[in-house]
Amino acid sequence: MAGAVLKNRRAILAAYGAAQAAIMGLLISSFYKAFTGRPSPLHSSGSLIAASREFRFGILRGGVFWGWPSSHTTIAFAMSMALWKLYPGKVVRFIALCYALYISVGVSLTIHWFSDFVAGAIIGSVIGKTAGDTFRHLT
Repeated sequence: MAGAVLKNRRAILAAYGAAQAAIMGLLISSFYKAFTGRPSPLHSSGSLIAASREFRFGILRGGVFWGWPSSHTTIAFAMSMALWKLYPGKVVRFIALCYALYISVGVSLTIHWFSDFVAGAIIGSVIGKTAGDTFRHLT
């Protein structure tokens, strides 16, 4: 909205790029979750070590809201990487990376396994790089 008010084309494209990265991150992570069905540490029964290796492969056996990869992490890294590609300045890049790590560490310490975080970071970074490169060519 600030880009539209200030008539700043780069800010408008950055908003569209980050939004596209977020939507793609949500769709792709939900797709993976629909097939992996991994229970979170909060919903595991028995030993946490044994549960950390548990996957319920199959269509919607574990739903699309819990599991591998972390959607929070995927979306945060997708948006951050899109902004990273669109703004060459060190300040924006530092803030974007801190945002992604803040969200990711928070969920990896509470509702996700560490491997959910790592997978979300990798998938989100690829999505964000692609979206950022696409919108960078439009500036």
